[in-house]
Amino acid sequence: MVTKTTRRLLTLTTSFVLTYLLFPYLYYYGDYIRQTNPFSGQRSIEQSFTPTDSELACLRGHHVLPNNDLNNDNGHPAHSSTSTSTSEPIPNMVHFIYGLSNPHSDHSAGHFDFLAYLAVRAALVSLQPTVVNLHYTYLSSPPSPDADADPLSNPWIRRLAQRWPKKFKLVHHPPPPETGEDSRGNKKSETQYAHMSDTLRLQILLEEGGVYLDIDVFAFRSFSPLLSRPAADSRDTILGYEGGNRWGLCNAVIAARPNATFVRQWLEAYEDVDLEKEAWNYRSVLLPKKLAERKEEGNRGQDVCALPPDAFFWPTWTWRHVEWMHTLLRTKEEKEYWEAQITRNEGGLFENQLAYHAWGQMAWDRHLKWLTPGVIRKKDTRFNLLVRRFLEDDL
Repeated sequence: MVTKTTRRLLTLTTSFVLTYLLFPYLYYYGDYIRQTNPFSGQRSIEQSFTPTDSELACLRGHHVLPNNDLNNDNGHPAHSSTSTSTSEPIPNMVHFIYGLSNPHSDHSAGHFDFLAYLAVRAALVSLQPTVVNLHYTYLSSPPSPDADADPLSNPWIRRLAQRWPKKFKLVHHPPPPETGEDSRGNKKSETQYAHMSDTLRLQILLEEGGVYLDIDVFAFRSFSPLLSRPAADSRDTILGYEGGNRWGLCNAVIAARPNATFVRQWLEAYEDVDLEKEAWNYRSVLLPKKLAERKEEGNRGQDVCALPPDAFFWPTWTWRHVEWMHTLLRTKEEKEYWEAQITRNEGGLFENQLAYHAWGQMAWDRHLKWLTPGVIRKKDTRFNLLVRRFLEDDL
């Protein structure tokens, strides 16, 4: 005869096992509901848009007066100049940042892996830069508590160094004093490490200039029209809008001249603030748009040349857009259509697309972490079609 205690034990055991087995599905659908419900705000991010004249002029290296835009209240169209004389160009050098937090003690920090390698290789192939600088603190494999451990122990770093010895450079940044703690002595959080990356990229660009790319940004074609600015255009920083509603200017891709005024003011905005009390993306996405708009209102001319959303950040980070990028294409005709689009657009899905931010924070668990060279070769998704050409034969 089964006792009450035995029944309870069986019920608890069954519940535990079912929860364990079903948790990934429960988490997936819970996340789906959280992101796609009518109150999530993602529909506004996904809304359709039309590039303005000034955005297209920035994209193509032409000049448009900062306050003349299709979005202006006066409704007058912008007028562009196609002057070919240029002022000092933005240096065609690329900066990536990786490994500020040590995966030896912080397991959420991640490792420099195949996809990171592919993003760096895409920049080397597509942008043909004078140099790609990978700024890092910890890169060794396996992870080491020693910040001076050999980064070439990581096979992907070693591969880059061997195949691009003149163009791929490692730039080591020592850990800050009292590693793992902030200035108040509190243990650094993931958010704080993200802000360290935010400020470091601005410091690097302020000193050296060039193009900064997040490690999940894949460049598809040359940025040359962006980097050679017309002489009449004093704007020294280039950013792309995020979202069809242009809700922010995202710092995942930044191009700037050395000592750029806008970069300096953006960096100064990080001083003397409690970053833990802000939305994590306020100073990296929302604030730069506010700074640019403030300059417009002051009639001093913009310091930012803003690109349309589809230059770097379309499709967006929303659930539906991430799924659209990684869902298997259903037919041969659909695959051939997107292959033809990529060929027509010199590497991108869309006419204005220079790069794609793969939204690692949103897409990693669902899609990106499962990607290998074999998966990218064999499975036809829009993302895989975009990055397939960067695979080497021996991968």
